[in-house]
Amino acid sequence: MGLIGELLLLPAAPARGSLWVLRRVVEEAERQYYDPAAIQGELGRLSEQFEAGEIDEDAFDRREDELLDRLEMAQNREQGR
Repeated sequence: MGLIGELLLLPAAPARGSLWVLRRVVEEAERQYYDPAAIQGELGRLSEQFEAGEIDEDAFDRREDELLDRLEMAQNREQGR
């Protein structure tokens, strides 16, 4: 872009920096959300809650389906990379 272009864009530098930070935060949040180990851990805790009688079967089934869907999406994301 050149020196003049960089000078003209200098006032936008804080916004560009903020956008960069936001992108990194979103990437990290998605990485953690789709981490298979984290999902499997949540499935384990869900089973413990059900066995302890803390949640009923409907809540267990609903949450288990959500977690299994998320695990499938995580595996599809890995294959897509």
